[in-house]
Amino acid sequence: MAAALQRVCAMVAAGGVHHVVTLNAEMAVLATRDAEFGDIVRAADMVVPDGAGIVWAAKVLGRRLPARVAGYDLMLAIAGLAAERGEAVFLLGGRPGIADTAAKALCARYPELRVAGTHHGYFAGAESGVIADAVNKSGATYLFVALGAPKQEKWIAEHKAALAPGVKVCMGVGGSFDVLAGVVARAPDWAGRMGLEWLYRLVTQPRRAGRMLALPRFAYAVLLTRLKTR
Repeated sequence: MAAALQRVCAMVAAGGVHHVVTLNAEMAVLATRDAEFGDIVRAADMVVPDGAGIVWAAKVLGRRLPARVAGYDLMLAIAGLAAERGEAVFLLGGRPGIADTAAKALCARYPELRVAGTHHGYFAGAESGVIADAVNKSGATYLFVALGAPKQEKWIAEHKAALAPGVKVCMGVGGSFDVLAGVVARAPDWAGRMGLEWLYRLVTQPRRAGRMLALPRFAYAVLLTRLKTR
């Protein structure tokens, strides 16, 4: 986490708009099937392993990673950093009202944090340009986008130019606003430590069963790649 935050600080200092991707196994599989999404992930300024599956895959392929960096935790860490540095954040996404509640939760955790604005994720494509312009003019240094993958990553990639020069770091955060708002419970620490967060989510959110099919596909692809490179 410390290394990731150092990179974030370097991005802010460098200027321009930077994209942080929090990659999990489901997204990795999607990146092989959606060329546009795959290109966006590869072009990101920083990709962190948000999931035990990515850390495991790196180990199997001989590319060890220091540790998992959960996207939710990185979002909180960036918010804390912003509070310390007098910078502001913008929350975009979620159902109407969720971003507002999540912003209040962040401010309760970090009283010095400035929230430059919020906007729900239920907007038409034609509104995207107006929203991006509003975010740019809001004074936010950091933009958290909760539209779900790959929509959030594609939205960031499409509007990076419109977010300059105000925003410095953009990150897709998936369902993190729901967790912050108390709508969805986060997996307990033991599940994360044991790499079983996926199982906890499956039990508590059965509707995710179809999406979980990506996990065995991911494991198969990793093992097949390992066999081919032996």
